[in-house]
Amino acid sequence: MVALVHPLQRHISDIKRRLFLIGGVIMVGFVVAFSYSSFLIDWFKRPFEDDLIFYAPAEALFASIKISFLAAVVMSVPVILHQFWKFIEPALLSGEQRWAIPLFCLGLGFFVLGLVFCNLIILPLVINFFVTFGLDRSLTPELAVGTYIDFNVKFLLAFGFAFEIPLVLTLLARVGYIEPALLIRYRKHAAMVALILSAVITPDATLFTMLLMAIPLVVLYEFGIIGAKMFGRPVQKASPDPLAEEEGGLES
Repeated sequence: MVALVHPLQRHISDIKRRLFLIGGVIMVGFVVAFSYSSFLIDWFKRPFEDDLIFYAPAEALFASIKISFLAAVVMSVPVILHQFWKFIEPALLSGEQRWAIPLFCLGLGFFVLGLVFCNLIILPLVINFFVTFGLDRSLTPELAVGTYIDFNVKFLLAFGFAFEIPLVLTLLARVGYIEPALLIRYRKHAAMVALILSAVITPDATLFTMLLMAIPLVVLYEFGIIGAKMFGRPVQKASPDPLAEEEGGLES
């Protein structure tokens, strides 16, 4: 029992240490990004042509905090990926550890791809849909900066990390933590989780925005299954117990 507890405690301690390190880096990035929050807000409002307004005295402050947090997370992605790699590195074979730099670049590329996909396709589609829906009913759009930034930040972070799903599932399968058969068995559960996350993350929780987020999550999960099948570690069959075979021979 002691032999089983000690490795678990070491893993938990290692995870906590790495999470504290990541949290510290994000805080430093947040302080830096907050000084440029006005430029970030101006860049974020590009899909919406009119000026953003605020109703509460502190709404502009909280909008700056949210957008600075997003920028801090984006700046911290290299550290997050590095800490994730150092966590799984001991479980890799010596020949597999040379994948560090390629996988690091691949993970960073997937995150950036998720941000670009969301910023260029998903967000303009969602914003134009709702603004046009109101204009068609003779309503004048006046978007509050707090709601607008919250909407954008949640979508961007969700898609940025969602695009890491195939790489994470592939790596976990490679080190032997999960198997493709397990991912296939819980495919329906993953789709349900995607819908629940979409309902929680999207500010309005309408069916349209939920599907725009849930469908890419399900597709990325399927890519993770494919990656696990192609690059996952082969399942080791249990070798027969020689003592059991000997006892069976004696009984016969």
